[in-house]
Parts: sequence; C-alpha cells; structure tokens
Amino acid sequence: MTTYRGLTEKEKSILESQHCHSSDWCQIEVAENFTPYDIHNVTFDGPVRIGSMCRMRNVGIIRTTDDATFGDGITISVLNEGGDGNVIIYHGLTAQMAAFMVRHSHDHTLWEALRAMIRREVDRLKPICTTICDNVTIYDTREITNAMIGDSTEIAGASRLAECTLNGGSDASILVSDGVICDNCIIGAGASLTDYAKLYDCYVGEACHIGRGFTAENSLFFANSHMDNGEACAALCGPFSVSHHKSSLLIGGEYSFYNAGSGTNFSNHAYKMGPIHWGVLMRGSKTASGAHTLWPARIGPFSMVMGKVASHPDASQMPFSYIIAQGETTWLVPGRNLTTVGTYRDINKWPKRDRRPRGRRTSLVEYDWLNPMTIGLCVEGRNILERIRREMGDNAASYNWNGMYIKNSSLHKGIRLYNMAIRLGMLKALEEHEPTLPMSASGTGTWTDMLGMLVPETEINSLAEDIRSGILTEIADVEATMHDMFQTYSEYKWAWFYSLILKECNIDSLTHDDAVALKAQLTRTREEWTAAIKYDAEKEYAMGDVDEDTLNDFVRTIE
Repeated sequence: MTTYRGLTEKEKSILESQHCHSSDWCQIEVAENFTPYDIHNVTFDGPVRIGSMCRMRNVGIIRTTDDATFGDGITISVLNEGGDGNVIIYHGLTAQMAAFMVRHSHDHTLWEALRAMIRREVDRLKPICTTICDNVTIYDTREITNAMIGDSTEIAGASRLAECTLNGGSDASILVSDGVICDNCIIGAGASLTDYAKLYDCYVGEACHIGRGFTAENSLFFANSHMDNGEACAALCGPFSVSHHKSSLLIGGEYSFYNAGSGTNFSNHAYKMGPIHWGVLMRGSKTASGAHTLWPARIGPFSMVMGKVASHPDASQMPFSYIIAQGETTWLVPGRNLTTVGTYRDINKWPKRDRRPRGRRTSLVEYDWLNPMTIGLCVEGRNILERIRREMGDNAASYNWNGMYIKNSSLHKGIRLYNMAIRLGMLKALEEHEPTLPMSASGTGTWTDMLGMLVPETEINSLAEDIRSGILTEIADVEATMHDMFQTYSEYKWAWFYSLILKECNIDSLTHDDAVALKAQLTRTREEWTAAIKYDAEKEYAMGDVDEDTLNDFVRTIE
C-alpha cells in the first residue's frame, strides 16, 4: 500500500517553474519518493495522487470531480441492447463472472446478492481521488478525469479518459495512445487502446487490443480479444474474439474464440419492438466475408456462417457445421468443419497466442477442443441426423430441420463426421486418464461454456443456489468457487467420457484391457482425421493459393 504525503514547498516551486498549475497545490498528494523533475506543462484540478517515477508532459487537465466512480460498479446491458442491465462492470470482472451474470439476469434474488457483493468490493478498493500509480508515463493528452491509473501505464496522445480504471502493472502494462476516448470503462492488465479507438461503458480485459478507430459501447472484451476498425454494441466477447475489418459490426451477440470476416454484420431489430433480439455464436465459430445474421440465432461450436442468414436458425446442436444462406433458404452442412485446415490451425494457435502474464490470468480459459460440451453436441447432432434419416428415408433429396435444409449427401456425411469427432474425443480422454472409475458422478450430465470455462451445468446451478441461500456472501468466494471448478476440469471430463465410452461401446465397465484395445481402434480414427486435414491442405495447394514449401511446412505439423 503506497503512503502519500503533501508536496513540499520546493516541489511546488519546481512544478510551477515547469509550467504546471493546480487549483490548490494542497490537494496534490505524492508518494514518499516522488520527484517533480519529469512533470512539465500539466494542469491539476481538485485532489490528485501521484506515485513515484512518473513522467508527465503536456496534459490539458488531470482532475477529480464530485461523485467519481472510476468506472467501477456501473451496470450495462449486453446481448439485449434495450435491456435493463445484466452485467456489473467492476475491477475484478472475469469472462466467467460476466457469463454467470448474463445467464442469471432474470433471477432477482441471485442478482441482488451479487450486486451487494460487488458493491462491497468496489467500496473497499475505491480510490479517494484520481490516482496515478508508480512508473506511469502521460504526455500530449487532453483530459484525465476521475481515473485510477495502474503501475507502468503509458498514455500517449489520448483525447479523454473519464471515469476509468486502468489495472496495469509492472508485468502487464497498459498502453493508451493517439486520440483514444474512454468513458466509464475498466481496462485490464496488458491491454492496449490505440489509434482513435472510442469506448463508452465497456470492460476491456487482459491482453486485449482495441484500435484503428474501433468504436464500442456497452460491450465486454476478454482475454486476448482483438478489435480493429469496426464497431461493437451490446457485445459479449469472450476469449480470442477477433474482428480486424472495416464495416464489421458486432451487435447483440455472444462470441468466443471467434473470427469475424470482412463486412460481417448482425441485426438485432428483427421486427419493430426495438433492438431487443440477440444471439450466440458458440466457441470457435466464424463468419465469412459479407456474412449478415439476423438475430435471434444460435450457431454451434466451430461452425462457419456464410451469406445473409435471415431464418433465425438454432444450429447449436450441430457443431463443426457450415450454415449457408442462399436467397431465403438456409442450408446446413453438418460436421463439415471438423476436417478443415482452418479448424486444425485454430485449435493449435489459441494456446500459443495467450499473451497474458501467467501470474495475472484471471479469466479462466480451457483450450480443450474435444471437450464434453462439444462432443456432447456431436452426440446430439448425430442422433438427430439418424432420426431424420429414419423418419424421412435414405433417398430424400434434402431434409428440413429447424428451418434449415440439409442435402442428402451432407446428412450421411454428417453422421460419419460426428462419429469421427466422438471417437477422437474418447481417444483423447483415454490417453489423458487411467481407465479407473470416476471419483464422482459430477460431470456426467450436460455441460456449458462460461465464456472460456467449460463446466458441468450442475456445478453452475449449485453455485447459483449457494449465492441465493447466503452460503456465499463475498465476491471473492464466488470467484474462488469458479476457480475450483476450473481446476477440477480433468476429473469432471473423465466422468463424462467414462459414461460416454460405456454407452458407445455397450459395456458395463471399462477394464485396462478394454482401454488398450479401444485406444488401438480409435488411433485409426485419428489417422483418418489427420489424413482428411492433409487432403484439405492439398486442395488449397492445387488451387494455387499456397506454395509447396508452405504446404510441406503445414503437413509436417500434423504428421
């Protein structure tokens, strides 16, 4: 905890000689080892605290006003742009906590309990005035009002920071550069806001980047998300959400491990009731260039959306799919994305691109792509396709499901691809865990993705009940419970896959010999999958899009 003191008469004289001004120098407090020599042409108004080793030059105003919030504890509406508020932004917000709030926003008892917890935490850590911590650099900046600026932050040429908290540190500094406007925001460790980005009522999490004129309002960005050029409104962007292009608008949607193609757009005015509609692109999904999706819609994990999708599809039970709009018709190609180069590259690149410092990774991110949630949806998808085939016959030209059309060949191939994914998941689970009985039944039911944290729904329901009943009364306890769930992922996962293996193999128990024989069979499935990935890469080479060296380098990564 930094101890602050008043300025000495000598320090005041030095600051004034360096063209600094204050409405009342007695309201300026500084760290014990503060030196004034690197502060030039800065105007202060009201109480301000300054740490050690700070450098400031050409700053129009640094001030504190009455009723300062520092952006901490404000409520915003994501997904439903016209909603009453479903996320409380605070300095410790994580992706999983945001997902938890959104999914329980209609539970009044739980929400009031959460609100009280967060308010206590905000009040506990609220600074008494604008505070510039140690080793901060600020120059050529117009306005800083009611801001908490963490250690090692660099603010260079910003236009305005008002009601903001910047949670930087020596191991994860924050950069705010030319022309940035940031109102009512919290910025996480290692984030960068650059090149005239404009943010209003937003949370920007660890190692996120917002730049090149990107504009965001009432939106959340977590864990390595990267936004340039476009816009976001009421967007809930989980880990590794990426949009690089102009004319791309992320509005009223939930995204994670997502990549927006150029000109991607979403519409949340379905009819005339206002901007109240929203949708979900589950982890690993993409939108092609020019894609336009009319909410509401739900897209399954690792899927690709193409064209103007106006049929409001729910394809959440069909992971690894293509959703293709042709005129007024929406075509579903189930499972197709399982064997593409793009999916292979994605699942391998995300862990390598986590730029967050290891000691400050507060949002909990599980990278396992063959996880119980995704493979569980593959089981559901396969069973749905088999039921459609039984009911409509093998020879129909196309099939209709949830307002989407599936070609005959796509349905049959989808069944094969989902069986491949299920076998790949079982193989990975057997390679990771000894074939022993699970420690408990937790994990055997339905799973959910809490914006990066994969967890059984029963555990989330139990957490919600502990909050409602008063067992958990502090936000730190809620966060600790979520962390425990994250740490128990491997055991939850094994319980789920053990149950799946028994069902798929029609056995009552899994012995060591069973596991050895099954792994030998399933290894062939993995060889089939990697061969399909290689074939997809060779198709791209045959088109002339890549050279031979690039192809060979990629093939070596999968052999």
